[in-house]
Amino acid sequence: MYEALRQYINDYAQTTLDDATFGQVQQAFQFKKLRRRQYLLQEGEVCRYLAFVLKGALRMYSVDEKGNEHIVALAVENWWIEDRESFYMLTPSRFNIDAVEDAEVLLLTNAHLQLLMDSVPAIGKMQRTMDLRNAIATQRRLHATLTYTAEQRYQEFLQQCPTAFQRFPLRMIASYLGISPETLSRIRNKN
Repeated sequence: MYEALRQYINDYAQTTLDDATFGQVQQAFQFKKLRRRQYLLQEGEVCRYLAFVLKGALRMYSVDEKGNEHIVALAVENWWIEDRESFYMLTPSRFNIDAVEDAEVLLLTNAHLQLLMDSVPAIGKMQRTMDLRNAIATQRRLHATLTYTAEQRYQEFLQQCPTAFQRFPLRMIASYLGISPETLSRIRNKN
């Protein structure tokens, strides 16, 4: 069950963790199963965990005063999901995270992350690489939202996550792209 996490750390830290070191890493995580529609985080709670997805699909979203969902993150196998602001600043989250499919995740608290970063150099390197890639992805997404057409955003998303349309309902993908479900249907029918 932990082999995917080990491979992820090895890839992102460009190293090979020995069994003893990985045993230390493994002990810091807790395994959790989520049923479809089960919350990992609800708005107003403090995000207590980074979640590494072993199996399934999750989303992070907010709900506006009219009841509309605004999806800011999607996650499938070998991706992480968390409200970074809430996790690091220990502030109430403005987001919900729930399972779109039955899911299995490995959870890591902030305290355990800090301990691992101090004692396992590969974790620190992995975290720096993840932070850098997250900053780049956020910058690209912001640029796309401000300058790309709906079709261009769709095409870029399709390249980044080609299996998303089998995993997430169209209305969720449309929300993530910042377009209406009708616009997404038109774009997909055209292509």
